[in-house]
Amino acid sequence: MKKLMFSLLGFGAIASLAFAGTETYGGKEMKQVAGPPPCPEWYADNEFNVGIWGTYVFTGTEWKNDRYIEADHAWGGGIDAKYFFHRYFGIGIEGWAVDARQARENDFVDFSDGISQRNFDNTTKGIGAVLGTLTLRYPFHCSRFSPYIFGGGGVIFGGGQRPHNVFVSESGEGFDQVVTTGHTNSTSEAMGQVGGGLEIRFTRHIGWINDFSWNFINGPDNNFGMVRSGINFAF
Repeated sequence: MKKLMFSLLGFGAIASLAFAGTETYGGKEMKQVAGPPPCPEWYADNEFNVGIWGTYVFTGTEWKNDRYIEADHAWGGGIDAKYFFHRYFGIGIEGWAVDARQARENDFVDFSDGISQRNFDNTTKGIGAVLGTLTLRYPFHCSRFSPYIFGGGGVIFGGGQRPHNVFVSESGEGFDQVVTTGHTNSTSEAMGQVGGGLEIRFTRHIGWINDFSWNFINGPDNNFGMVRSGINFAF
């Protein structure tokens, strides 16, 4: 009986070893498949930006009728700083200056003789502005491109000189002439701004910005457009 028991146990042990040695695993069970790497994001959720740009300004009305820049166009440059919250919203400040070749008006009117003359003297004048801004941008996922819109408000200074006209008497006819004797000093005015543009990132920290804005100053005869192009640094 003992021999029979030992024989059965020995047979069971040999059978277990035989089955264990013949077990195989399919390749699918052993292979680990790696997923695709994540795409790069070129714009951060919390980001500080500093932009340096050149600018071109053109008046919204004929230069003879403009009451602030008093020129058809002007060239200059500027700088801005913005902080973006959660990728899409940024607040900031900007400042710019342009070199305007102003055409200052001179008038002569002789009422008794029916004479009216208007001419212009040219002079070069620096005009600048400082504004607070709000920017909304939408970076395309996994893309270097980010369109944006912006608006702001602040103050503009350096322009707005107007002719200083006085009445002059003519012998025997009284004060019947109006003559320009000079021009007023420059004035500072409140201004508003709205615009939009596109940024293209070369790296995560350097981008190229291009935009256009329309600017409002105290009446429709003073409004002007501004084109900007420059480099943006992101930190």
